[in-house]
Amino acid sequence: MPPVFEGYPVFDGHNDTLLRLWLADDAAGTGFTEGRDDTHIDAIRARKGGLMGGFFAIFVPTGGKNTSILRKGELDQKGAETATGEMISILDAISTQHPDLLRQCRGHDDILRAQGADAMAAILHFEGAEAILPDLSNLEEYYRLGLRSIGPVWSRSNAFGHGVPMSFPGSPDQGDGLTGAGKELVRACDQLGIMLDLSHLNAAGMRDIAAISTRPLIATHSNCHALSASPRNLTAWQLDTIAESGGLVGLNFASGFLREDGRKSRDTDIDIMIRHLDALLDSLGEEGVALGSDFDGAIIPSAIGDCTGLPRLVAAMEKAGYGDELISSICSTNWLRQIKVQIG
Repeated sequence: MPPVFEGYPVFDGHNDTLLRLWLADDAAGTGFTEGRDDTHIDAIRARKGGLMGGFFAIFVPTGGKNTSILRKGELDQKGAETATGEMISILDAISTQHPDLLRQCRGHDDILRAQGADAMAAILHFEGAEAILPDLSNLEEYYRLGLRSIGPVWSRSNAFGHGVPMSFPGSPDQGDGLTGAGKELVRACDQLGIMLDLSHLNAAGMRDIAAISTRPLIATHSNCHALSASPRNLTAWQLDTIAESGGLVGLNFASGFLREDGRKSRDTDIDIMIRHLDALLDSLGEEGVALGSDFDGAIIPSAIGDCTGLPRLVAAMEKAGYGDELISSICSTNWLRQIKVQIG
């Protein structure tokens, strides 16, 4: 078998693979280790696509397993805690039983060790902080279990803040900022070394994080509002604020956040991904742009298809005139540098 990560290895800012395994009642993570046709990522395809690792999100749908994952409404904290524990156990099962395929990583050096062993590197991320108690009394326990990145909200409200709706078109500048508990969460994450993710957060919440946090601002999986007017995408002032902090944005592959018409369609040209990358580079510079695919959580262009399509995105970057160093930065180096700064 050839080396795992030939060419440009990709470290990805966001996937929902743990959610897919949890929804399938796959406690051992067999769908990841042996492969499944109905997902975007598994160990076999990651090897083919050069996916060296990424942030593995835990997202708990409102209403649990038997409802649409996009259903709105408040999420029960106790239910969120239970589901979160189950998804952490899936990641732990894969990492423990198959360290040759995937290793849970708690920092930059762990990622390098996983890469040296030709195993995927997984950093645990919470997409929405509903499992965390408002008094933060269980935050350090989640940190002990490997939590290193948190998006305070998904596209709904919780005890910490308010997410943007999935409507189109729309502005992210709607709703109130972080709650008192949300502001304390920001301070606690800064102290522990947990990266904060702005994706899904409304503009007022972003302003609060920018005012409180001492860390570079990160949006793991978002695009340019000027090119696709989804509330999930970032406006000029948001991009400028992230740039001023020395932060980073990961390109989201979701067609509904790429297209000018906001349609969730696989029939979406890969060139539009390059247009978003160009716009992000104009705003953030070459050290501020990375990838945040949203694999297993979105409808993505058929030209990519799944993680085996990552080399096609690289080829599109080459066709657009991106040099080797810039492509490497976008694919992995920028994320690895931010992880060292944010997490250690």
